[in-house]
Formats: sequence, C-alpha cells, structure tokens
Amino acid sequence: MNISGFMANLLDDVEVEWRQLWEVTIWDKRFNAVERYKQTDVIKYHYFLAKEFEPLVTKGGSVKLLTTNVSNLYTTEEKAGDKISEGEIIAIPWGGNAVVQYYKGKFLTSDNRIATSKDTNYLSNKYLYYFLLSNISLLESFYRGSGIKHPSMAAVLDMKIPVPPINIQAEIVRILDAFTSLTAELTAELTAELTARKKQYNYYRDKLLSFEDGEVEWKPLADLGTFTYGYAAKAQDAGDARFVRITDINTDGKLIPSDVKYVDISVENEKYLLKKNDLLMARTGATYGKTMIYSEGYPAIYAGFLIKLNLSEAINPKYYWHFAQSSFFWEQANKLVSGGGQPQFNANALKQVKVPIPYHGDTSKSLDAQSRVVDLLDKFDAITSSLTEGLPREIELRQKQYEYYRDLLLSFPKPDEQAA
Repeated sequence: MNISGFMANLLDDVEVEWRQLWEVTIWDKRFNAVERYKQTDVIKYHYFLAKEFEPLVTKGGSVKLLTTNVSNLYTTEEKAGDKISEGEIIAIPWGGNAVVQYYKGKFLTSDNRIATSKDTNYLSNKYLYYFLLSNISLLESFYRGSGIKHPSMAAVLDMKIPVPPINIQAEIVRILDAFTSLTAELTAELTAELTARKKQYNYYRDKLLSFEDGEVEWKPLADLGTFTYGYAAKAQDAGDARFVRITDINTDGKLIPSDVKYVDISVENEKYLLKKNDLLMARTGATYGKTMIYSEGYPAIYAGFLIKLNLSEAINPKYYWHFAQSSFFWEQANKLVSGGGQPQFNANALKQVKVPIPYHGDTSKSLDAQSRVVDLLDKFDAITSSLTEGLPREIELRQKQYEYYRDLLLSFPKPDEQAA
C-alpha cells in the first residue's frame, strides 16, 4: 500500500488543525476508583487475583475492569454498583509504564487517567486512541519517579494532535482497525499452528518411547552413569568460555542463545568444559528437571546449579534427551523432587529415574533401536523448533509493518512545516 500517495489524495485541499490535548479532550482522574468497596471485595487491581479478594471478579461478567495493565477481568453490574461508566474511553496508567488502552462499553477503572473527546463530531475517540498509541514513546518520556513512575499530566495535555475532518479520521480508523485485526488473526493462526505441532511432537515422542513387553527394560539412571555438579563461580560479561547457567535452559530443553555470560578457563575449572552431546539438568528451583543437550561447538563451562549426566555407552545421549522431555520422565521427576519453597532435584533423586532401554543386554541392537527413535524425534523437533524460532520473528515483522503504516497514517505536516 502506498500510504504517502493515499494520504495525499485523501487530504487534497483538506485543512488539518493542530490542537493541544487540553483543548479537545477531557481527562478524568480515576485513581483507585474501586477503593470504595469494602476490604473483603477489593482494594486495588493487584489484589484482584488473590483469593480473598476474588468476589469482585466474575468470569463472564458484563462490566470490564479497566486496570493499570491490559486485562480480561470482568465483574457484574450488581457488584460494580454506581461505579459503572459507559461509552468510549482511552486510558493511560497513573503508575508504572506508559500503556494506552481503548475500550467501548461498560467498565470500571482503577489507577488510570481516562481521556475522552470533548466533541466526538470534531475528534473521534478511536482516532485519539491511535494517535496516543503512535506516540507511546513520547508518553513514556513524560513518566517520572524512581520507583513507581507517574506521568506529568501537564506535559501530556500540552501534546499537540493533528485533527483532520471527522470523515478523514473515520477512514484512518477504518484502515488501522483492519491492520489491527489482520495482525491479531495472523498471530492467533501462527500460535495455533505451533501448539498443534508441539502436541503432535509430544504424542509421537511418547508413542515411540512406549515399547512392547519384552522389548524394553526400565533401568534406573544409577545403573546407566554417574553425575557431576557444576562449577561455582561469578558470571562475567567476557571470558574464555560461555558460562552455562540454570537460567540458560529454555522450556524445550535447548540452550538459550541470548543473555550470554562467560568465565575464564583455568586449571581449576577445565574439567567442567562441555563436549558435544553432553547432557545437563537443572537441579533446583522452578526449572528443576529441565534437561538440555549441548549441541554447540564453542568452549563452555557449566555452573553449579546444573548436573552433568555422564552416561554409559549403552545409551544414546540424544535418546535420553528426548526421553527427558517426555511425560515418562516428568511423571517420575514430579514424584521424586523434594518439597518446600525451593524444589530440589539432586543427584540422589536423579539416580532413581528409570529409563526405557530397548533390548537390554544386546548393546548393538539396543543402540540401533535408540537411533531409530532419535532420527524420527529429531525430525519432529526440527519442525517444532523452526516454528518456535520463526513465530516471534514473523509476529515482530507484522507488528513493525502495522506500526509503520499507523505512523504514516498519522503523520501530518505541522503548521510550521506547511508554511515552509
């Protein structure tokens, strides 16, 4: 779409006024508007999800709780009482980061500054919303405070907005609504595709790890190898080797390529250097049990909250890695992990995990069977990984495209530029 040409034709001989926001909008301070409710109902939004404050939140209610952050929380008209508002509104949060929300209907508000047009025949509320969204960086610059930031409303109200005739505003809104809808549809389709592929991968992985009776023996890891705890050191921004930490394993059991930290190789830690196809498992915290296989070729040392699995030649490392992503592994891990505030899944627990070893006692035949499973699951993993990596990039590209056209549609020459 040639937006520049489209806008030139759309605005041919059309006057665009520039007005400060205070001239054309009404701003209503709705700071903690729900505080009037008794403590057993709700005080502030960040309590809505706590059980003792759930009574105000009603799934499927008709009144939206418009909060500091974008949410899908609702209540009923009965519980909302006289705090229901109706119509079109634009909201920016009073505390936190700059976020612009648009809502049309019935709603409750909390911790927001609510904007509406003084005259909707002159300035469309939806056009106002898109203008503020397009200027989110400028809005962000008006936020002040060392802790929870608050906007300087004087600066916000002094912002100038281009106001073309209302029919032009309507056309711009129509185009941007269409772009918004297309971007949302694409994101939903890509996400659904990824979810379907992951389910398919999980199904076939469990199927391929389910052997007929007599073909497999479930062996404890204590019989299949030994385990080594990692190297305790402070991560650095530069060094001889990557320092692989517990936070570097993603949910798919892969090494995260970003936020890389390093450590210098020394006589003390060189025994912790990783080799191709080495297996690491997170042993503590919310990530316990997550297992990765080291596929990279650069020098790397693993950190102290990780356990390295030194498996015997009777088991293919990639076969075990696929097993460690399966429900067969997690059903055992969830029973073996220690309780408490910080879950622990140490070497003693890991030793008890049982692995299906096909044709145990015949190493050659067993490894052939494991390799067949690995070959098939690697193909599923490659498809899923391609989607997992490509999805965020595709969504980001579509979002950038949308923002590019939105900004072009809202780029009008200012009075001083027209004069020049």
